[in-house]
Amino acid sequence: PEDMAKVAEFAHEHGLAVVDQNPAARTIKLSGTVKALQKAFGVDLKIYEDKSGSRSYRGRTGEIHLPDELEGVVESVHGLDNRDQAKPHFRMAAHGVQPKLASQAAAQPRTATAMPFNPGQVAAAYNFPSGATGKGQTIALIELGGGYPTADLKKYFKQQKANPKVSAVSVYGATNQPTGDPNGPDGEVELDIMVAGGIASNAHIVVYFAHNTDKGFLDAITAAIHDKKNHPSIISISWGGPEASWTQQSMDAFNEVFKDAAMLGVTVLAASGDNGSSDGVNDGANHVDFPASSPFVLACGGTRLIANGSTITQETTWGGIPQDGASGGGVSQHFATPAYQNGILPTTFHGRGVPDVAGDADPQTGYKVLVDGVPSVIGGTSAVAPLYAALVAQINESAGTKCGFLNPFLYSTSGICNDIVQGTNGAFNAAAGWDPTTGLGSIQGSTLLGKLTTKAKAKGAGTAASGTKEVA
Repeated sequence: PEDMAKVAEFAHEHGLAVVDQNPAARTIKLSGTVKALQKAFGVDLKIYEDKSGSRSYRGRTGEIHLPDELEGVVESVHGLDNRDQAKPHFRMAAHGVQPKLASQAAAQPRTATAMPFNPGQVAAAYNFPSGATGKGQTIALIELGGGYPTADLKKYFKQQKANPKVSAVSVYGATNQPTGDPNGPDGEVELDIMVAGGIASNAHIVVYFAHNTDKGFLDAITAAIHDKKNHPSIISISWGGPEASWTQQSMDAFNEVFKDAAMLGVTVLAASGDNGSSDGVNDGANHVDFPASSPFVLACGGTRLIANGSTITQETTWGGIPQDGASGGGVSQHFATPAYQNGILPTTFHGRGVPDVAGDADPQTGYKVLVDGVPSVIGGTSAVAPLYAALVAQINESAGTKCGFLNPFLYSTSGICNDIVQGTNGAFNAAAGWDPTTGLGSIQGSTLLGKLTTKAKAKGAGTAASGTKEVA
């Protein structure tokens, strides 16, 4: 309350109005004229156009300045810049394109027949807990554009014999607005819902729609973590961008919110990106995607999966053919190596390693979904975050409690993941143990549940993964 009062006093002195306060989320929202905001924060606000000239946005020049009395009180300031911050990490399978053979990509073996899957088939291949439907669990999906037609969901889930409850939450005016373009953000929104709901078939899926700015993105995550109505225990994020496209204050602010989630027993998962080791930055260097690079997020990379029922015939890193996309991964330039990765990463890595785990993401072995009425096959690491979000919902249901922040447990417990040892994402190759293409590998769902349950019983109470101890 004292800190909130200091910010409110600062606002009053500079002619700004306090329009919202949330002590639990540690946020305060101010409004005012451009002139007042420029003077208050010591910046210049201008209108810019993107490279195509089709969209204008507000941006700032100059560092943000705050008075000495707010030092240590205000962690970050958002909303002065409203350019698009993130991109969805999904890839449509090209119609009529046959899977490439090993002779066309020696580093990426493709000798087995590639086929797309229904979400439940991927869950079966990864041995997700049978009989668990996510009943009583709430999965939050963060979406920064597009929407879902209700008719699509009804038709799809009827086909999949699933019955999740799907709700939309508007965050500061952003709403469920389908564009009608399957190749646009609707593809992301419907992929997330259908993968999560096709596996956690009785879960409550809450879609938080927000504006695609750093502030909007952060608002959506904060809203989900502190939602007193829906109480999600899992947050799935399929949007992001290279660390180089974010300000340091934004990444630090997001990281604090993800830390809050970990302390509250909320599992946060994020796609690691679809552009391999470069993360789509054309400077010849390696980059990782944020928010997947946050140490408090379970970063989800991609594989190419060939399976028959519960038998995996072949699983390799998604990548090797640049135009087809690749699993995002590498080492963070912003976040230090978290404690749970000490002794795990290559000695040449000095920072947070990405990803932590991986799952089916190659569009050629992607997910059968329905987008704006059009049957589609979609891949990308976007699918992996809701895939494992559904698994966590099944585990929470089966265990009767939240498994929470999983990263330390996954790194300290052997035998949970299928180790991926073939393939490349550009600069990095798959190898035994953790690697920067697929992390620890793809998760065997029932094995994870069993090991969590065993450890929880040994402790006598609580969960094996979540808690309030500093772990990163």
